[in-house]
Amino acid sequence: MNTQIAQKKEPMRQAGRRAWVLPTALILLSLIPVLAGSVRVGELAGSAEVTAANARFFDSPVPVVSHIIGATLYSLLGAFQFSASLRRGRWHRVAGLVLIPAGLITAVSGLWMTVAYDLPASDGDALLVVRLIFGLGMLLALLRGVRSLARRNFSSHGAWMTRAYAIGVAAGTQAVIMIVPSLVLGELDATTKAVLMTTAWVLNLAVAEHAIRRRAGRR
Repeated sequence: MNTQIAQKKEPMRQAGRRAWVLPTALILLSLIPVLAGSVRVGELAGSAEVTAANARFFDSPVPVVSHIIGATLYSLLGAFQFSASLRRGRWHRVAGLVLIPAGLITAVSGLWMTVAYDLPASDGDALLVVRLIFGLGMLLALLRGVRSLARRNFSSHGAWMTRAYAIGVAAGTQAVIMIVPSLVLGELDATTKAVLMTTAWVLNLAVAEHAIRRRAGRR
């Protein structure tokens, strides 16, 4: 009897472990920009040496600190929203009260930095335009998600919030994609950097759309 019970429980345990694969992967991906952001906040708080690379952050720390705090909350807490077990419970609604403001802060502060800071020459105008496009895209997706929620269209709400999250965590994907080219080529030129960062955003959105379609198919 005990053997039969154990055999019945084993598929449930395996399904439970599989359900945490995606949230765990998203957390690991998010750790790259989160750690980089922590270092940046430490520099600002510790009065590090002002250089040409970080002078803009010392001159105007509010947007970058807001972005780091918002993105850290949004990326790490948002990963748990992709757990099926948590999504069915009260956690999903409570976490959303934090995630939506954090996402809005992340998008708005990212746009703020893009237009207000004197960006490095290595970024270039093309990357500036790309950042504006995806920053506005994230903001629009969040607002559409809130609108769908207000109308109790939960399917549309989930789709738009998934798209917003995909854009928001692209910093981790960008870091992964740029590791090898940076090691091989050294400092990347503006065009290469723009292409690689755009690729990361597009890749994240493609994965998000695939997940949205699979979710709709199961329904």
